[in-house]
Amino acid sequence: MSDENKGSVGEEAEDTRSASQQEDGDPENPAVQQETEEETRNELSADITYKYEELHSRPFITPDSDIPDNLLHLSHSFGYDSRRRGNLQLLDDSTLMFIAGNLLVLLNVSTREQRYLRSCSGGGIGSITAHPSKEYFTVAEKGNLPNIIVYEYPSLQLHRILRGGTERAYSFVDFNQDGSLLASVGGDPDYMLTVWDWKKEEVMLSCKAVSQEVYRVSFSPYNPGLLTSSGSHHIKFWKMASTYTGLKLQGLMGHFGKTAATDIEGYVELPDGKVVSGTDWGNLLVWDGNGIKVEICRKEGRNCHAGKAQPFALEDGQLMTIGSDGVVRGWDFEGINTADSNILNSMFEMEPMNEMVVGHNVSLSSVVRSSTPDCFVWFAQDSSGAIWKLDLSFTYTTPDPECLFSFHAGPIKGLDVSRKSHLMATTALDRSIKVFDFLAKKELTTSRFNQGGTALSWAPTLVNQGGGLLVTGFEDGVVRLLELFNPQRLHLASGRTLKGDAKLRLKQAFKPHNAPVTAVAYERNGEILATGSSDCTVFFFTVGEKYNPIGFVKVPGPVQALEWSPHSHSENRLLILCQSGHVVELDSPDPEAQKPAKTFKLPALPSRCFRFRSIKSRIKREEEIARRQEVKENKRKEREKRLKESNQQDGGLEEEEEEEEELPPICIPDPPSTLCCGFYSQPGQFWLSMGGFDAGFLYHCKFSENQDQDPEQQQDEPFSFLPIQNADEDPICSFTFSSDRQLLICGMNSGFIRVYPLQPGDHSLTSMQAYWTLSVHDNQYGHLKHICCSHDDHFVLTAGDDGNIFSFSLLPSEELQESMQKKRAKVPSPRRGLENEAVAQDIEDPAAYSIETAKQKLEKDRLRREAELKIAAKRKKLSELQKKFKQLTNKIQSLPEHCRLKPWELQLDQRFTEQAERVKAQRVREVRKQISWEEERCSIALSKLQDWFRSSLESTMVTVVAIRSEHRVSTYRLPALTKTSTKPTNQSAASQPDGDRNAAPGRRRSRAEPAKNGNNLEEEVVLRPPVARAAGIKLADRQVERLRKAAEKAEQARAKIEKRKQEWAQLYEEKPDENCEDPKDVKAIREAKEIIGDLKLKSDKDFIVPKHLRMNTERKRAELMSLEENIQKRQTEMNRHIVALRDSKVHLLSQLRAQAEQVTNVQQRLPAHLHRPPPSLITILPEETPEKRMQYSQATLERYRVLREQRLKRMEQEGDMGLIEQLDYELEEKEREEGKALQRFDSSVIKEEEETTEEEEAEMSELEEELKREEEIRLLHERDSLLEQMESSVSQFDAELQLLRHQKLRLDWQLKMADLRQLTLYQELLLMKEFEKREDSLEQKLNARVEEESSISSKLEESSEQLELKQADLARLREREMALFAAFKASLGQEKKFEEFLTKVFKRKVKRVPKEEEEEKDSDEDWDEDSDEDEDDSSSEEEDDVDCSVCPPGCEPELFENTLQLLERRLDLSELMKEEKKSFDALKKEYDSLFNKEKCLKSGRTAAEGDIELVYREKQKKMNELDVVVPLRLNQIEFLTDGSVPSDLSPALVLDRTELKRLEERIVQLQQEKSQQRDLYCVARKQHVRLLHERKDMNTKILVLEEQCNQLMMMKYGGQVDLEALQTLSGDRTLEELKQEKLLKEAAYAEEIKEWDAKVDEARETLMHVTRNDTELLRSMTSLFNQKKELENKLKARQKTMGSQFQDYRRRVIQGDIQWFKNVLKVQSQQAEALRREIFLLSRKGGSGLSSNQDWLPPLDP
Repeated sequence: MSDENKGSVGEEAEDTRSASQQEDGDPENPAVQQETEEETRNELSADITYKYEELHSRPFITPDSDIPDNLLHLSHSFGYDSRRRGNLQLLDDSTLMFIAGNLLVLLNVSTREQRYLRSCSGGGIGSITAHPSKEYFTVAEKGNLPNIIVYEYPSLQLHRILRGGTERAYSFVDFNQDGSLLASVGGDPDYMLTVWDWKKEEVMLSCKAVSQEVYRVSFSPYNPGLLTSSGSHHIKFWKMASTYTGLKLQGLMGHFGKTAATDIEGYVELPDGKVVSGTDWGNLLVWDGNGIKVEICRKEGRNCHAGKAQPFALEDGQLMTIGSDGVVRGWDFEGINTADSNILNSMFEMEPMNEMVVGHNVSLSSVVRSSTPDCFVWFAQDSSGAIWKLDLSFTYTTPDPECLFSFHAGPIKGLDVSRKSHLMATTALDRSIKVFDFLAKKELTTSRFNQGGTALSWAPTLVNQGGGLLVTGFEDGVVRLLELFNPQRLHLASGRTLKGDAKLRLKQAFKPHNAPVTAVAYERNGEILATGSSDCTVFFFTVGEKYNPIGFVKVPGPVQALEWSPHSHSENRLLILCQSGHVVELDSPDPEAQKPAKTFKLPALPSRCFRFRSIKSRIKREEEIARRQEVKENKRKEREKRLKESNQQDGGLEEEEEEEEELPPICIPDPPSTLCCGFYSQPGQFWLSMGGFDAGFLYHCKFSENQDQDPEQQQDEPFSFLPIQNADEDPICSFTFSSDRQLLICGMNSGFIRVYPLQPGDHSLTSMQAYWTLSVHDNQYGHLKHICCSHDDHFVLTAGDDGNIFSFSLLPSEELQESMQKKRAKVPSPRRGLENEAVAQDIEDPAAYSIETAKQKLEKDRLRREAELKIAAKRKKLSELQKKFKQLTNKIQSLPEHCRLKPWELQLDQRFTEQAERVKAQRVREVRKQISWEEERCSIALSKLQDWFRSSLESTMVTVVAIRSEHRVSTYRLPALTKTSTKPTNQSAASQPDGDRNAAPGRRRSRAEPAKNGNNLEEEVVLRPPVARAAGIKLADRQVERLRKAAEKAEQARAKIEKRKQEWAQLYEEKPDENCEDPKDVKAIREAKEIIGDLKLKSDKDFIVPKHLRMNTERKRAELMSLEENIQKRQTEMNRHIVALRDSKVHLLSQLRAQAEQVTNVQQRLPAHLHRPPPSLITILPEETPEKRMQYSQATLERYRVLREQRLKRMEQEGDMGLIEQLDYELEEKEREEGKALQRFDSSVIKEEEETTEEEEAEMSELEEELKREEEIRLLHERDSLLEQMESSVSQFDAELQLLRHQKLRLDWQLKMADLRQLTLYQELLLMKEFEKREDSLEQKLNARVEEESSISSKLEESSEQLELKQADLARLREREMALFAAFKASLGQEKKFEEFLTKVFKRKVKRVPKEEEEEKDSDEDWDEDSDEDEDDSSSEEEDDVDCSVCPPGCEPELFENTLQLLERRLDLSELMKEEKKSFDALKKEYDSLFNKEKCLKSGRTAAEGDIELVYREKQKKMNELDVVVPLRLNQIEFLTDGSVPSDLSPALVLDRTELKRLEERIVQLQQEKSQQRDLYCVARKQHVRLLHERKDMNTKILVLEEQCNQLMMMKYGGQVDLEALQTLSGDRTLEELKQEKLLKEAAYAEEIKEWDAKVDEARETLMHVTRNDTELLRSMTSLFNQKKELENKLKARQKTMGSQFQDYRRRVIQGDIQWFKNVLKVQSQQAEALRREIFLLSRKGGSGLSSNQDWLPPLDP
């Protein structure tokens, strides 16, 4: 297979099946035949093959062009895409396979020969793999619906085509262990995983892998039903499972857990189902199931590899791994398989068993094993640009790794060819420079440096005659001059022998830039070298044995390319192309010019600048307009054709109007498109190729004349352009011309190569039409940025960003071999003395100074040294002065005291001391400030502690104990509430009612009334001025009385009409609107919407939060504060009750003590045997009065001091109580002892009383005894009453305490529920805070839009009102114009003699002079005429003959003057109407813009409301997820399962029993309401129908009455009149006076009429006389016509009788007669016209005769 076989993709196959296979099946059994056909279709024969020649991609050639198909022939591939994943496969021990752009390269390892297979799609190749048997290999392509091609090996026959596996590209393919199945995975956008039965070309299983990039997929070698895929931050485990619907792919995504997610490039399946994968940081992950079992690392936590790690094989008990550190390691399989993590550490540490270091600058990415059994040889792909051969036997005899091939790694940054030989040099970012012999197809030499190369140029022969000098630029800004020579020729002079065909030697290195060098170019005479960089500078050097800097210039953007003007240009200039779209042209600098001493920057170098401005959108717009015009023209022709056809049938078709689409907008890209490349066309003109938005055209540009503008603000457009077919998204990245400039070869962004044939001398590229193109490099990232032709134009060299380098020949391989048989690439010989020269010093430090930086640093160092010298001199002088001063002071001290100078006298200036004092005071203040700060901090800390521990509580806890039981009740320990501001908080936008949103920001103006100013367009009377009425006419008394009664009657009628109008207005105000609804119905509907309706649960996903229930942070915080206040209020109230109960106990205690004393007193008076033991008195416990705890006496303090001293003296013992507790205990013991002593005292008193009573009883009499018994009974009753009162008081207190205790318990339950509610509210508040920022931003956005919408609505309403006013003004102007025309018609009168002339005067167009110009003119003309261009020629000639500024004879001057006045008014009206129309149009335009803006704002508001609604829904969803505690008793749970409460109550629903009962009752109520509403609806419907009929009847009746009224008005008044105006018509005195005047004038006119009647009779007689004369004239005219007719008849008869010999004479005679008759006819026409005028004058005025300028014509002779 040769690379010349190129073509488009086809899908035809050559079927080599036998005839017997085609005839399988029984034709008599259709079912069997159908099964047989399906089996035949499914089971493809192994002999089926496809023709590769018909399927592989071919070059595209412009149709109908003379370009040959085999214009370019692939010669060799010098590159290798080493950074592509899995780009190395082994077919046999001597053949490697890898992808190179659109080619598949089969490389023979031993002979280094290459064979090529082109992609069939032309879109590139995605992945390759070899069959386990090595009999087949697979090529998975890229493109639109790409295919997978299976080739046979070694025959390279196209065996199978697998279709439909992905949309755009395949990223990986792999066979299973036995090679029967093939797995493929696609790339973006579908990421489809497909399992193929590739021999049948069928898809077995297919599903989407993930939504991320997948790097690899493979079958398990131990279980054929398992697959594994990995890629970007994921690994997935697949299983081909059998389901009831068939075989399915089931995937399980791996979970990284606590391990950081990583890209997984490689993995290995273990026999037990585990998977070991690599990581980005170099460790190994062991996957068990879909989780990470353990992470493998080396001892002491070191990584397994430095960089990415990939396991690739499991052999001989070892797990083999490779890494980007260039090391191959073998790990113990048993150790990895049994590894497990512990609780403390998830890492498992182990050391590798074997290790092989391939190289230091090696990054291994994939390996393939040799197909030889029991062979340990592997071939490795190095991402650094190499292919290695490795022996992984790990024995003592293992050979070292062998580098088989070396290539560039990554994008090629520079390519150029020798001007004298078939040599090519390239450079890339892999820090290497390579030189190739592309004729011999081999690499000659390689040199490596510390930084990557970014630009390269081969010096022309003018610079180096041997053609061995290379100029290279590097990414650190260094430029190196390299000499290429043949080292084998050095031994002739030096006696040494060097190996190799060529060698590169550093000649000179310099650093002109601080950023990557992007372009280098020699001046056309070879005297100057220019270098450009991405630091926006261009540096110039003189060319010689040593390159010396001239200087540099700054340019507006990073330099893309440099091009010197060719020899055809008169001036030597440099064209600088910047990536930012700037193009700068500089004059060549003068090397001998004086240079600045401080910098290399060239001052004022003549330059011109051009900044590209996009015109592509305008081009597209014009093309679209032309296309639409062409479509319209075609449609018009088709429509005309159809009309011609249809006219014969149905008389025509209607024209169809189609709405045109909007034209493409004018678009200027921001940021601007990048500049790809360009070249000179003519002096000052150049071609540019732009990327990005502006791709698809070549732009012809030139420098503008105005160069004073800032380059950053400059905008220049191309003056011409050339469209590039199929390149709208594929710009030209590079170009080159053949030596005769008849071929333009372009490198495209998509990796295509294009060749355009050109005509000689075609600088404008007009012949750039047809082209030849071929896909060469990778279509996604193989941008073809370097292309050039060999010195003899036999080869074309290309280099792309995919790392591939191709050479093409313009001749077929046979012709090329014949022509190049005797030619060989010649490496230049070394210079004389080269072996004796020292090696040039290189710049190896990337941070080294550039030329300009070094010069600036030298200047700064010089200035610094000068400053240091000055400082040293000053210090030396200062030390000398100090020494002198010290000597002087010592001398002064040696003098007597009275001779000594005072210290202040030695001070030169007191301000020095003051300054020192100020500094000291400042420092003291700083120290005091620091101390004060510490003091304030301590005081604040103390106050905080006090507030936290003492002031944080509002009250202490009080405990009240029952008297007869152990029951007790305690108050709540209340924390002090935070002080909240009583001022109303500013509610956010979310809490504002919607009504405020809809309100306009400002009050809109009411409808404006028509302005009453100078421009109010008042109506004018344009008729003739009325004749003045004679004054002094007196009315009679009867007329005056009639006028008075008419005025009273009109006033009464006016009042009655006004009253009726008010009643009608009131009635219309009370009339409801047609769309008005009953307020009761509106209220009911609003209540129904709030209560009834589709009330969804809050947990429903479609639940919409009502606006009045929407919560925000402020409302929720207020709700939380309200709950806290309510809790505090309830607790405070309970505390108040408990404290009141404590107070009542204290009061009860005092009362019981008083009653106990009374009982004691009573019992003292009773006998001893009647005594009862006194009740035990209660005491107040310390916890009942905690406020007394802080109240201590002096004795208590003294006791506290004693106890404190005792405690300090003895040692602390366990169980010792504190001082305060001990003191309290002693006080309690003291109180108990006092109570016991009191009881003992009472009992002793009682005993003494008993003894006394016994003594007294022995001496009493009977009466005394009786009185004593009465006294005893009374005392007993009193005692018992007191005891009962005491008992009842105690019982009542205990009962009150028990009741309060129950109330507190209930309150505790309620408070616990409130605490739970508070917790829920707090959680909701936290949720609100999470959403607060988004909600506030959305609300602010919505409020802004609402305000803007309200503002626009108000402006729109104002504009609408103004439009209506303008329409009314225009209507009034039209009415005035019509009135003006009517006045003009009326002014003409009935005669209308000069109507035509006056109409022309009235309607003519006049160009009026503005007032400003009128004041400047010397003439008094107010207007001049302007001819009407729209009239025909005849009318314009007539207007030119008529002078409209002069009154014609016979026309009345008053009528003419009136017409001129009307003309002036018409012109005024026209100007006013134009102004009003202009104002109306402006208002209409403003109204339309406001309307569109309001529409956009409404849509924006709707969108904002939708966003807020989504936020509320999301917030409600989060709130629904919060847990809420609801206490329930078991008897309340009705959700039972088999009679018991289930353990899971999540499906249950909690309802309030009363609410449930209310809902059940509501169902019945709703049914009743429904029936009631149905009855009301029926009644209302009937009433509605009745009202409709009544309205219809009323309308009919109104029409009948209106018709009757109109008929009556017609009968009475003869027309329709305004009855209100008629009724209010009062007597008019002026009218009466006019009537009286009319009568008088009628009498006078009657007399005058009689006189005129006599004159008329006389004139009639004269008219009769004239009429007779006219009759005679008419008769003579008739006779003349008869004579004319007879003459014509005679003429015709003579023409018939005359012979042919007299035809010429007759013709002359006839022409003369015809001319005579024409004259006669003209004279007679004039006579007839004169007669008509005379008749007209006689009929009007009774005059006679002709006008003065008209004579009678003599009669004509026959």
